[in-house]
Amino acid sequence: QVHLVESGGGLVQPGGSLRLSCAASGSLDSVYVWNWYRQTLGESRELVATITAASGTKYADSVKGRFTASRDRDKNTMYLQMNNLKPEDTALYYCNAVSTRFPSAWGQGTQVIVSS
Repeated sequence: QVHLVESGGGLVQPGGSLRLSCAASGSLDSVYVWNWYRQTLGESRELVATITAASGTKYADSVKGRFTASRDRDKNTMYLQMNNLKPEDTALYYCNAVSTRFPSAWGQGTQVIVSS
């Protein structure tokens, strides 16, 4: 199994920055896709960023140039650096790991609020 725990959310003013972390444990050698999603109340989850060994990192158009996703293999942690935040970035952010051997894993989510 793969276990994920997000942290780093909070309240930030428009134009500010936050860095989200996703600590991973378990059978990480089986994971071939790492994702960040976000969800607002009443909406479906939106894919924000994807990291794969084969294709590198891809981003949703809405966050390109502002968000950067990365992984630290030594620390078994994935990050989402979010700069120039906008009110429309307000959401519950989830990390996700897609494994070859286990069901897709999700963290519990971390809330980001962008407001003045």
